[in-house]
Formats: sequence, structure tokens, C-alpha cells
Amino acid sequence: MPEMTPKVLVSDKLSETAVQIFRDRGVKVDFDPDIGRDKDRLRAAIGGYDGLAIRSATRVSAKLLAAVGNLKVIGRAGVGVDNVDVPAASKRGVIVMNTPFGNATTTAEHAISMMMAVARRIPEANASTHAGRWEKSRFVGVELTSKTLGLIGCGNIGSVVADRALGLRMKVIAYDPFLSEQRAAELGVRKVTLEELLPSADFISLHAPLTDKTRNILSADAIAAMKPGVRIVNCARGGLVDEAALAGALKSGHVAGAAFDVFSQEPATENPLFNLPGVVLTPHLGAATTEAQENVAVQIAEQMSDYLLTGAVRNALNMPSVTAEEAAVMGPWLALARHLGSFVGQMTEEPIRAINILFDGKVADMNLEALECSAIAGAMKAASPETNMVSAPLVARERGIVTSRTTQAKTGVFDAYIKLSVVTASMERSIAGTVFSDGKPRFIQIKGINIDAEIGRHMLYTTNTDIPGIIGALGTTLGGNGVNIANFTLGRKAVGGEAIALLYLDQPVERGVLRALSDTGLFRSVRPLEFDAV
Repeated sequence: MPEMTPKVLVSDKLSETAVQIFRDRGVKVDFDPDIGRDKDRLRAAIGGYDGLAIRSATRVSAKLLAAVGNLKVIGRAGVGVDNVDVPAASKRGVIVMNTPFGNATTTAEHAISMMMAVARRIPEANASTHAGRWEKSRFVGVELTSKTLGLIGCGNIGSVVADRALGLRMKVIAYDPFLSEQRAAELGVRKVTLEELLPSADFISLHAPLTDKTRNILSADAIAAMKPGVRIVNCARGGLVDEAALAGALKSGHVAGAAFDVFSQEPATENPLFNLPGVVLTPHLGAATTEAQENVAVQIAEQMSDYLLTGAVRNALNMPSVTAEEAAVMGPWLALARHLGSFVGQMTEEPIRAINILFDGKVADMNLEALECSAIAGAMKAASPETNMVSAPLVARERGIVTSRTTQAKTGVFDAYIKLSVVTASMERSIAGTVFSDGKPRFIQIKGINIDAEIGRHMLYTTNTDIPGIIGALGTTLGGNGVNIANFTLGRKAVGGEAIALLYLDQPVERGVLRALSDTGLFRSVRPLEFDAV
């Protein structure tokens, strides 16, 4: 938990209920809904906050992130994070959260409403009637009952659309590479390929994220493969549909209608779909209900407060999730993983090629993704001091470091332990540790030599041949230079063989003291180590 009260800036319009949640939870909050549109003012202010709560107006660019200071988390009240440079945030070690479930119902209802509107030509009929024309025969529509709805994407929102469509007695098929057959059966939909869906669906509704793989998933070729008279609904993301190709298909009559709430360029002031008959357009209203706005605002306030106060991580886009319960139990293990990584990182001067982590016993049943991130962060910190759990995997990938993990049932005297090994071009170094019943992390093995070492902020590590006089030399030299030893641990492979010492000190060791120890000729290596708060 943070030592000081965390502070959050709300830079967009968030409900007063959400702002009050921060206050009630003990988080200081500044509510400035206009600052998000003032890039210069926001950049000047952001360095003083631990968290930034936003909606869609605030743009979190790489330039803004360069000024973040101690910022730890960005919370987006809503699903889309198009206004946040997530890779840049990851590099800066800032968690990016969203609220993927808060507006699922609202967006799904909008998609169903749009589908009904385009099927029955309601907007056109409404405009005609308001104009005093009674054109009853002009606006003949189609029923939804018994029609086939093809869903492209069947996650949080798509599954709600499926449920509502089945209630309207539609047949539902779905294309989603991440949809299991079991989940499809639970939803009552039939899982199909995209090639099967296109010529089969009377209505197609998109509910997929915009990625390199999904961009223009409804291309000109895909539209040509659709059933004549199909109607297309997009309340997901602009860019999923080739709008120019769709406009052409609407003009030719191959596509009977379209209903779009999102566009490739927003705000959409011009678009190929504008002013075409049979087309219903709304200005990105999918999440625009009072209930949804309140839900996502409350959820992001709760998520950010949980992280800043307890370390719990929910709905993060660049960090493994950690529940509050896990954070309470795993706290000492996360610290241990970080310290193991820090030890090998400080001891390794060559570029690291691989990091291998072994989880033994009950720790193998914990949140291994989070533990792995903590260990990698520790290992990378010596070379990249700004590295943390968020940025560590990205930093490791950028440096070409291969990471792996192994789990196994309890094998020794400890109920659980973690062993971390790093590989360089010329050597492999390993260290293992556990957490005792007092909740304190301990080092239990270095280079295959068993020890029992308490971890402190300032430590000294030495290696030597097992001969008399080592303890005396360490005690005399350190004591003579005013360095107090809080704890002292020795270990050896065999009598007269390789031996190590790990000392927990009350203050850092100055270079002159290190030189004095080396000058005794008794030590192969003398290395000072620094660890963060234990």
C-alpha cells in the first residue's frame, strides 16, 4: 500500500457519485472536467497525481505521458481506449484500466434498436410524417422473427445482443475466434466461420474490437459475398467496415440497409454513408444512457481506488488482474519475486538472454502472471531503473529476453518457494527464496548453496573459498568503518569448497570499505546490493 494518501485527477465529466467514491475510500480527488481539453494545462498538472480518471474527451498521448511523474494508473470510464496511447503508458509503467462491462447492456440495446429501425425504416417514416406526408405504402419493412442474425464478435456486448435477438425469435449465428463451442451452446447460438456467416445472415451486427486483424473485416469482397438484401449494423468500432464499398452496395441494392453508430473518422462530419436511403446513422450513442454513464463512472472509481489502496488490479489492458484477496495473500510473494529478480539483476553485468522462473508448492497455485511480472521487473530494474510490473514484460521483449516459467508440486522442506535463473552469453545464475510464516521473504539458496537470509534494504554479498578468517575479516573491516551488521548469513557447498556470505547492513557500504575487503585477498567477489522496502 502507498505510504501517502493517493491523489487522483478527474479530467472529464464523471458523475458526482463516482467522485464521492474516491473521497469515501480515502483517495484525494481533484475534479476538473475542463482540464482534459486543455493539453498544456493537463501536462503541467499531471505530475502531481497517482491516478487519472478520464472519459473520451481527454487524450493521453505519448507526449503527455512523458510528463506523468509518479502517475500509476489511468482509468477510462468506458470500453474504448482509442484516446489513450497504451503502449506508451506501458513503457512508462502506468496501468491502463477500462470498464468493459458497465455499458454492455446499453450498447446491445442500441444495436437492437438500430436493427429494428433499419428493418422498419422508422427514421425515414418519422421524417415523412413530421413533414405532413402520409406515405404508408412507401415504407414497407421486414420482420425480424425467423430471420438469421449474424454476429461478428460474441463477447460481452455481442452475447447480450444474442440474448435479445433470441427473445425476438431470431436465429443467431456467430463468428468469433475466441468463442468456445460450450459458450456458444450456453448462449443458444451456432458458431460458424466468417465464410459461412456472410451468405447466411439476413442481418449482420458487428461487436468486435478494432485491431489489425479486424480492420475492414467487412471489405468489398466480404460485402459481395453477403446474401442479397442483407442489412448491416455497426455499433462497435469505426473501421470494421469499408464504408465506401458499403455505400456502393447500398446504391446497387445488394445491401438493403445499414445502421451505423460509429465511423472510421469521428466526429463524422462527412461520410460515404450520409444521405443514402435505407441508412440509419447516430453519433456514437451506444453508451449514451444515464444508467451506463453512471455505471462506468462508478466502476472506474472503484477499480482505481482498489488499486491505489490495496494493489488489486481489475480490467487492466496492460497488467495481469490481481484481486484484493490475492493482493493480501500474495503481497509477500510479489515482494519475494521482485527481490529475487533484483538480486540477479544487480549481480549480472552481461546482457540477459533468458529469465526462467520455477514455482514450487502452494505458490504454483497463485496468480503466476503477476508473480512473473514482478520477478522480471526486479531483474530489469538495475539496467532500467524506471521498470515496474507493468513495463517489465515489454522491456524484456524489446531486449530480446526469452522468459519462461515452470510449476511443480512441493519437493522439499518448504511449503513453497520460487527459484529464478538468468542466462547470459557466458553464465547462468540462480537464486531461490520463500516466505516464512511471519510474512517476511527470505533467500534460501544462491548458486546451489543453501542459506537462510533475511532481506534488507542494504546488503553485502561475498564469495570466497571456505577457509578460516572470513567472518573475522568481514566483522573487523565493516566495524572498523562504522558499518553495523543487522544480520549475517553464511553458506558453503563443502568443507574447503566454494562459500558465500550475505550480510544485512544498517547503511550502504562505501567504495573505500569494499576496496578494503577486496584488498584482504580473501574474497573472490565483493558486491553491494540494494533492495527496495521489504
